Formats: sequence, structure tokens, C-alpha cells
Amino acid sequence: MSDYAKALGVRLREIRNQQGLSLQAVEEKSGRRWKAVVVGSYERGDRAITVQKLADLAGFYGIPIAELLPDARPPRGGDTATKVILDLERLGELPADDAAPLARFAATIQSHRGDYNGRVLSIRGEDLRCLAVLYDVSPGELTEQLIAWGVLSPDARPAQQSVNA
Repeated sequence: MSDYAKALGVRLREIRNQQGLSLQAVEEKSGRRWKAVVVGSYERGDRAITVQKLADLAGFYGIPIAELLPDARPPRGGDTATKVILDLERLGELPADDAAPLARFAATIQSHRGDYNGRVLSIRGEDLRCLAVLYDVSPGELTEQLIAWGVLSPDARPAQQSVNA
């Protein structure tokens, strides 16, 4: 079994698991078009899969075929481990109209973590993408806005270049 076949199999299993499907559920949901034993052998890399079958399987999962290819998938952008430090004291001073989505987001994270120091909150750099959607701006525009509001340090700018892409 080649390393590529193993990597492809791992990716197939990841997608199936993300969709909450067992091998048997794939068979049932597909009307027995995709037999559990066959999909399992693709996932283990024991059986070669044709390009057409891979495209069909991607269609069944409702994803682009590129998402199944281990070396061809586009990078997800941004280092999710990059920490961004929000100034909660400054956030509390902003008008609610401007800061409401960010304040709700920060409060949710604080509640989840049980972290109520009230001064700063670290979030993942990738979280800026989610927040940008809430504000209907690009991650770069949001970063600049948060810096202008004083919620982010200007030092956050270089750390966020990959997230702003």
C-alpha cells in the first residue's frame, strides 16, 4: 500500500466521520450504491479507487473532489494556533452598536473557559475570520478596525498577515 493511498484513505475516513456516518450508514444512505466493505477498503488504502469513483464519492459526501485529495487540498489559511489578545477593558468602553458582536463572542468564550479576569482574552487567530463574517468585512479590515478601537494592539498586525489573506 502506497503512502498516498494511506493518506487518501485517512482523508476519506475524516470526511465520513465529519459527516457523522458509519460505514454501514454510508451504505444505507447511498441506497447500497456504496458498500460498507468497499468504502472501508478505500479508507484503509487496501483497494485502489478510480478517479470517477472518487468524484462520485465526493458528490455523495457533497464536497469538492479536491477536499478528498491529501496533497491537493488548498491550505486553510492562517495558523489556528496564533493567539490574538483582546483588550476587554477597552472593549467595554466601546459603544454597544459597534462592539456588540465582538462583546458577545468574547463573553461566550469567557463563559466556556470560566475565564473572567476581565482585562484581556486570548483567542485564536482563525477566530478573526469568524468575527469578520459577523461584521461583514474582510479579516484584514476587521483587524484594522479592532486596532483603531484599541481592542487589539498594533503589534497584532504582522501576526495576522496570514489570517488576512
